[in-house]
Amino acid sequence: MKNQRKGGDHRVSSELRKLCLEDFSGERERPVTQMSTPHNKLETDEIVFGISPCLLALTQGRRKAHKLFVKGAEASQRGAVIKVCEEAYRRGVQVHWVSKKDLDRMSSGRVHQGVCLQAGPLSYLTEGRDTAPNGKHTPLWLVLEEIQDPMNLGAILRSAYFLGVDRVASSLRNSCPLSPVVSKASSGVMEVIGVYGYENLEDMLKMKVSQGWHVVGTVGAKAEESQVPVIQCSDFQMSKPTLLLIGGEGEGLSQKLLSLCQTLLTIPAGKELIPSIESLNVSVATGILLYSLLSSRRSSR
Repeated sequence: MKNQRKGGDHRVSSELRKLCLEDFSGERERPVTQMSTPHNKLETDEIVFGISPCLLALTQGRRKAHKLFVKGAEASQRGAVIKVCEEAYRRGVQVHWVSKKDLDRMSSGRVHQGVCLQAGPLSYLTEGRDTAPNGKHTPLWLVLEEIQDPMNLGAILRSAYFLGVDRVASSLRNSCPLSPVVSKASSGVMEVIGVYGYENLEDMLKMKVSQGWHVVGTVGAKAEESQVPVIQCSDFQMSKPTLLLIGGEGEGLSQKLLSLCQTLLTIPAGKELIPSIESLNVSVATGILLYSLLSSRRSSR
């Protein structure tokens, strides 16, 4: 961003700073007017909240942004908040100065960091969009089955993006939507990474197997005996295009998807564990598995 700020961008920044100082001398805060409240938003609109989600929603352009709501007084002069305002100003998005109480109401009491964005929703992508393979390395797809907690999904997306997953695919049935809560939990990564949705993961996996992909599932360290090889994640070496399957909270992978796995991975515990706390949170486990697989991809080059 810094390298792109030339000419008019400096003018935008200085005008916004001047506007902040002039509009918020003292402790004045303007309440949201009737025309500016989220209650008057389009039926399909959502309220994105938090600095990173709002900034990325504006810069990535995958959503239709309508209005930016910013906490008045001292918060409006913070550099990070001004940067969000600059992006809204540059894109012709209305900026409304409001009170913390207004923002708390818009975000349902969640941590908004002084900004909320009224914008259209993000949906799961469908097959056929951006499907060209990346020929630079052996691809790894992360396949999620029935992840229902938005905090878990957000954390998973953040890890997948950071570590370099080539695609995230999810079941549509019994999975949480790509909501503003997921966006905030992902620190805005949901605004960047495309998540593909499938009505039938089983059909997609069978097609990938026919194309030579390797299907890797996940089980607990004390899983029952299986006809499929069960190995520690650190011992697995990616040698061809791979799909890593992650099951939902509680039950894990369904029997239908387990039956398609060619290898099952475990994460070994570092000590003897007390019964009933013998597993990891799904987002933590996913991060460990992705790091292990992608490290093996890099070492095999």
